[in-house]
Amino acid sequence: MSYGNQGDGGYGSQPPGGGYGGQQPPGGGGYGQQPPSSGGYGQQPPSGGGYGGGYGQQPPSGGGYGQQPPSGGGYGQQPPSGGGYGGGYGQQPPAGGNPPDNHLVAAILTTLFCCLPLGIVSIVKSTQVNSKWQVGDYQGAALASEEAKTWWKRSLIAGAIWWVLVILFYVVVFVLLAASVPSSSY
Repeated sequence: MSYGNQGDGGYGSQPPGGGYGGQQPPGGGGYGQQPPSSGGYGQQPPSGGGYGGGYGQQPPSGGGYGQQPPSGGGYGQQPPSGGGYGGGYGQQPPAGGNPPDNHLVAAILTTLFCCLPLGIVSIVKSTQVNSKWQVGDYQGAALASEEAKTWWKRSLIAGAIWWVLVILFYVVVFVLLAASVPSSSY
């Protein structure tokens, strides 16, 4: 007896001979089936529709809860090809085991001294690096690290342009004021 039509493998496959203990009570019953006379959760009544099975059976298409997805790279699996940080949750960390640099110090400094809006984006991206690394999303952590670096550099450039414009403004104002003041000669 198996717990529904779960195919030949995957997370939900049952050992031959049934589930817990391998023996079924003499009256039929069990976790996935009811005695033939009563219907119930394990079997659908004879007039029922749907997938042709009851609550304890999987749909005939083969994509139920108890089976592994047909493609590789799911949760807890290594992708067949190497390279990069992989992808998906539950994978092994890359060699070295340390998360990528989160650029948090540079993000904070450029937020304070350069450009506030772009710096805030950089801080948000840099805080995502460690949280993604801890849940096993190594590719996402590397991507967040690169985005944080990109945004703090943008903030630095915008801040440098801003300060150059401010200095030029003051120089122009000083020159115009100096030129408009009449010189007095004795």
